[in-house]
Amino acid sequence: MSDGYDVQAIEAKWQQRWRDSGAYEIDNDDQRPPYYVLSMYPYPSGRAHMGHVRNYTFGDLIVRYRTMNGYGVLSPIGFDSFGLPAENAAIRTGEHPRTFTDARIEELASSLQRIGAVYDWRRQVKSHDPSYIKWTQWIFLRFLEAGLAYRAEAPVNWCPGCQTVLANEQVLADGTCERSGDVVEKRDLEQWFFKITDYADQLLDDLDDLEWPERVKTMQRNWIGRSKGAEFDMDVVDADGEPHPSGRSFRVFTTRPDTSFGMTFAVLAPEHELVEEIVVEERRAEVEAFVARVRKETEIDRLSAEGPLEKRGIFTGAYARNPFTGKPVPIYLADYVLTTYGTGAIMAVPAEDQRDWDFATAYGLPIVRTVQPPEGWEGEAYTGDGPRINSDWLDGMDKTTAIAAAIDWLEERGIGERTVNYRLRDWLLSRQRFWGCPIPVVHCPSCGIVPVPDEELPVLAPDDVEFLPTGESPLKLHEGFLRAECPTCRGPATRETDTMDTFVDSSWYFLRFADPFNESAPFSADAASRWLPVDQYIGGVEHAILHLMYARFFTKALADLGYAPKELREPFKRLFTQGMVRLHGAKMSKSKGNLVAPEEIIDSDGADALRLAHLFVSPPSDDVDWDAVTIEGASRFLARVWRLANGEIGTAVDRAPTPADEAIERATHQLIVRITDEFERWSYNTAVAGCMELVNELYRYAQSDDGARRETLDEAVDTLLKVMAPMTPHITAELWERRHGDSVHTQTWPTADPSKLAVATVTMVVQVNGKVRDRIEVDAGLDEDAAVAAALASEKVQAQLGGAEPRKVIARPPKLVNVVA
Repeated sequence: MSDGYDVQAIEAKWQQRWRDSGAYEIDNDDQRPPYYVLSMYPYPSGRAHMGHVRNYTFGDLIVRYRTMNGYGVLSPIGFDSFGLPAENAAIRTGEHPRTFTDARIEELASSLQRIGAVYDWRRQVKSHDPSYIKWTQWIFLRFLEAGLAYRAEAPVNWCPGCQTVLANEQVLADGTCERSGDVVEKRDLEQWFFKITDYADQLLDDLDDLEWPERVKTMQRNWIGRSKGAEFDMDVVDADGEPHPSGRSFRVFTTRPDTSFGMTFAVLAPEHELVEEIVVEERRAEVEAFVARVRKETEIDRLSAEGPLEKRGIFTGAYARNPFTGKPVPIYLADYVLTTYGTGAIMAVPAEDQRDWDFATAYGLPIVRTVQPPEGWEGEAYTGDGPRINSDWLDGMDKTTAIAAAIDWLEERGIGERTVNYRLRDWLLSRQRFWGCPIPVVHCPSCGIVPVPDEELPVLAPDDVEFLPTGESPLKLHEGFLRAECPTCRGPATRETDTMDTFVDSSWYFLRFADPFNESAPFSADAASRWLPVDQYIGGVEHAILHLMYARFFTKALADLGYAPKELREPFKRLFTQGMVRLHGAKMSKSKGNLVAPEEIIDSDGADALRLAHLFVSPPSDDVDWDAVTIEGASRFLARVWRLANGEIGTAVDRAPTPADEAIERATHQLIVRITDEFERWSYNTAVAGCMELVNELYRYAQSDDGARRETLDEAVDTLLKVMAPMTPHITAELWERRHGDSVHTQTWPTADPSKLAVATVTMVVQVNGKVRDRIEVDAGLDEDAAVAAALASEKVQAQLGGAEPRKVIARPPKLVNVVA
């Protein structure tokens, strides 16, 4: 490193100064135009990892860049501090989750400061803070009043050994409990839900206007899964078509009722309520074993296309009547059919659905085409349009006409109806755990479920609890917490022991950041109007579905209930999802033990070098392998900037501008245009490259025989420091202070002088038959066509041609054109 460039001392100095001066604190009455930059609510797992460095470097760059552009930037920070890891740590060590979590927050906050990221720390929000718990519970009660929160039965993971509910993360791949090793069961328990399905259409339709990555919007559209079609009833029968003794029927949903004549089997979800009643006795044991196995799988596993279909389904021995043909079709169970989507039952038309085709092939079931494929079709299932065939009265119709006719037929007979289905299900928010926001209701034998009055909020979990090795929530065993008085009848009642999903905390924190000092409401509508929606939201694509979906739901619901501005329909105007940091191709993680500690690099090379290396290695949206990150190169570059800005390179003289000076001025102003454009486009890697190119040019310029013109060099170096300030804030702050006595971060972002952007001219030699006939001043950037046109316009060339057309023109712009007469 260059003499005088004491990285650790300089970075510590500026980080302390930014904290002490409140340089990036902002009040809600700030007169500058508002701009809200937010990185996703981090879980405090300890010191920052490389993913944090990448994410928060991008966010900090935008904060500093927008501030230099004259905006009043809201840059808050908080911690998503509830969650299972702290509770597991308490079970292992006996340390209370609050103590554990506060220590992790202190570590992460220190790391973020060492990266050089700046925030308005006064606005800090923590999920487990009583003031935040109070307003989370208050919002829950408003949703409860509005019918957006309710209680119903739902399946949970139950460990018979631990006698408690497990989170999905606690169930191993083989379906056993991570603690006891017992096989995990599915049990139905009373659970709390938010009625997010009331907003399904809004959540889907409003995606169109968001400035989000298209893949994220696609993921949300698929998760919502709006499908238009028909539902109709199918009677359970035996193999001969005679009614089943139960007299039962089930309803199926399909987007393609026009293909119903090709239905050759039906499929129920393994959890369907009819399974136990309709399965034939000789198949019961086999079916029950299949159902038990499937109930251990996650929905994601069941919806995947992996695994042989012969092992993913089973015949029940029962049949259903196809209402379009009147014929019985076998009823199967399959793991990819879910009770949480549609009706939990499907009609299978293998000729027009590839998965049905594969299933039919695996189980030897008939395949009947109902849509005529194009001539020469050699594929399997055909999903395109074509005339109906083998479909009786639908024959010859196109897809649209046939769908409408099939639904009309169902409705006329009273066995079906038009409907819209969604994959989206209501949000199950109950968690049978301690370390989460308590649900603020009591259970009264006389009055039922009774909300805790607002004036009694927050309901806090007690500190004097014992964490059992089984993982059972201590709230269920703590008499002081459990026993309560019913707010309605004043009789004895029991507190709810479920806590809220941590996604609840992260579904409104961005609103609290806008008004964190408010003691009478979670936020004011005026504060939300000033700052929301977030101008730039930054985070990983792994949160593309649940967190972003839930935050959008909360924002819409709070607006509809009158607590947020009516016009606030979306929380995040613009979203950026950064790439993942890997090591040797694998994602860095504590569990894999393949972390590279950022603080070790900060201790040796400094935060600026680490930031610059992350910015330079690749486009921000790409995944990065740590092997490709070159800290040493970044350090060397910063040392060159240090020497250049301190006047240690070459000589500087006072003189009138020369062409060499004008070329440097042009390069300086071109850099302003380039960096501004690249910052706006998140092209940070090429922005770093542009700065490196100018530094190389300035070294050659200052070390030339004629030296550098002092005024030109100073302007170039000052411009370089300004455009680098958002990327490498410490070294640029120090150098600017040494050169000017104030802070580079309070400077206005530079603007290019159009007069200094003009393209240079050069002298182009024009030959006729290899002999020089003219020399023309042309733009240095002219292309081949322009060079030929300029050469042929020359009077001297035309005199040589004598009015004839040239046989050929050889152009090497901007230096030479040879006209062959």
